[in-house]
Amino acid sequence: MGLTVYDTADLPTEDRFEWWREVVSQGAGATHVTSEDRAGFAGSMEVLSLGAARIATLSYAGLRSQRTARLIRRSDPETYELTLLLGGTMGVSQARQQTLLRPGDFNVWSSSLPYDSQSAGEPDGSARAVVLHLPRSFLPLPGAKVDRLLAHGLPSGSGVAAVFARHLMSVVREAQSLTSVDEERLGVMTWDLATAFVAHHVDAADRLPPHTRHQLLLKRLDLFIEDNLADPALSPRQIADRHHISVRLLHRLFADRKETVSQTIRRRRLERCSADLVDPRLRSLPVHEVGRRWGFTDAAGFSRTFRGAYGWTPGEHRRTHHLPPVGAAARPRGAF
Repeated sequence: MGLTVYDTADLPTEDRFEWWREVVSQGAGATHVTSEDRAGFAGSMEVLSLGAARIATLSYAGLRSQRTARLIRRSDPETYELTLLLGGTMGVSQARQQTLLRPGDFNVWSSSLPYDSQSAGEPDGSARAVVLHLPRSFLPLPGAKVDRLLAHGLPSGSGVAAVFARHLMSVVREAQSLTSVDEERLGVMTWDLATAFVAHHVDAADRLPPHTRHQLLLKRLDLFIEDNLADPALSPRQIADRHHISVRLLHRLFADRKETVSQTIRRRRLERCSADLVDPRLRSLPVHEVGRRWGFTDAAGFSRTFRGAYGWTPGEHRRTHHLPPVGAAARPRGAF
């Protein structure tokens, strides 16, 4: 996970365009890229990894991108790319469809089918876009239905498209300040919004198979748990009630995981506590208050739980700054 920045300005002028072509092909599959101004080409890209999803923010001079059947046979990452055009124009052709995108339009394209796109920049010469890379196998919607959206301009001015666009732009703006925990949480949110956006346009929201609905529900449950760890009352019953499901169904959803619902809550709370205990900004906060801010209301109970999970007390951890990552050899044992 994390943010990676690419910029042709860091390279000699004669190397910039070829380098850009290589970077683009690594991200979206082998692509034939041409430009009328190879010598003066300039481009930059920031890639934020959010679990299985990746958000790329691009600024580049006008160019043409082509993915042929031959290139697809050579390599295919089997992804859908959801592009939100921010500046310039883009003509796109795929699956016998074509469209002209303008700023504010979404486009869906597939790495598994030939396509052709031509970008034209704004008066300053650059085109700008945000691209969300989604593995096809992870998108819980019928591929045949999703393919109907290829090379169709989808406005982002209202409804779920507007919510999705604002979410993407917010993530992009805050990319440099996100922690790994933030990225994990935002990955779930981004995935859900992308699924809702596509499902809305293919009229498939009510046709998802039970397994897929359960997976989407699990992602929302994970997000809810993450956002409510500080609540001492967080429990399977509260989680189930807030999502209008039975406690029995909640436990069934977690049955294929290595942890129960309660174990998940405890592990995540302990991870937040362990991070806060070594945070220089919280050095003056008493150990028991660190536990309290993440739902451990009893100081003695917090100390016992922490020691049972890691082998030493919260105070010892703060003094030594040494803690094996939870989830490896030191995964908390037992349940509440």
